[in-house]
Amino acid sequence: MSEPTDEEVVQAAAEAAEGLVFSRYKQSAVTDLDVTVSFEDGVLEVDVYLNAPDDRHDPEQVADDAALAARAAVDDLFADS
Repeated sequence: MSEPTDEEVVQAAAEAAEGLVFSRYKQSAVTDLDVTVSFEDGVLEVDVYLNAPDDRHDPEQVADDAALAARAAVDDLFADS
């Protein structure tokens, strides 16, 4: 099996990050979500900005968890290739 393309890596990371955020918040509760992913020369960079109510979850922690989920999804993508 061949290695995933850069585009596949970025897409998997972004989907995982968004998926984690929306597993903790209703989409209508999220005021702003910005997931920036780059993958160049084998280096993955993930930045998650989240503006959401902190009544049930700490938005900063959720953003950190989303970035970790993105990295894990990419690790899984390469493990499966």
